[in-house]
This record gives sequence, structure tokens and C-alpha cells, in this order.
Amino acid sequence: MSRELDVARVNSITAQIVDAAMKVHSALGPGLLESAYQACLAHELRKRGLSVEEEVPLPLLYDGIRVDVAYRIDMVVQGCVLLELKAVAKQLPVHEAQLLSNLRLSGYKVGLLMNFHSMFLKDGIKRMVNKL
Repeated sequence: MSRELDVARVNSITAQIVDAAMKVHSALGPGLLESAYQACLAHELRKRGLSVEEEVPLPLLYDGIRVDVAYRIDMVVQGCVLLELKAVAKQLPVHEAQLLSNLRLSGYKVGLLMNFHSMFLKDGIKRMVNKL
């Protein structure tokens, strides 16, 4: 899949996502399950008029076959920003690799890795791009 990128639009959307995530994190704090943050963030984004897809199936092509639902993307916002949500004590390089793999396999160009277990959410957010 190839997805065109409007940089100004994506920057505006990622800013709204970060703002919404900060609101959720301020209200809930760290220590909950990832699924709780995902549900609340999706709700907050939809309140702002953004389209949100959750648990998006991500097929994998291997050796000439298509493996359906090999993976799931946590969220896709406005059809252009992929979100990988975590609630872990420490963000690891494997989490970044997971986001980059999801970007590569899906064709999306921009993704956010967000770790809601961070004491300060700003320290748990990483923006990554795929072949820009």
C-alpha cells in the first residue's frame, strides 16, 4: 500500500492526538491497562471529530501467500496516522521496531508510539516515519 502524505495535515492531526492523549493521561494517570487508555483515547479523539479505527487487521505477505490478521494496528486516526499504544514500565527498542514494522507493512508514513505508563506522558511519546 502506498499512502500519500500531506505534511501539514499530518502535523495537525498528530498535534491533536498528542493533546487528546495528554488529557486522557492527566485524568487517569499511569498504571492502567493498555486497553483502558485505548478506549478513552479513541473516545477523546472522536469527541474532537476525528475518525478512529481500532484493532485494524494488518495482513502479512510471506513467500507468495497472504496471512490475514497476522497483526493488528492499535489505532489509525484520520486514515493517516498509526498509533501503537503501550502501558509498560519501560519503553524498549523492540517497541520502536514494532511501530516501524507496522508502518512498513501497512504503507502508512507516520506513526506515534505512546507509553501511558510514563509518569509524564510527553516522555513516553515517540513520533516515527516510514521512508520519507
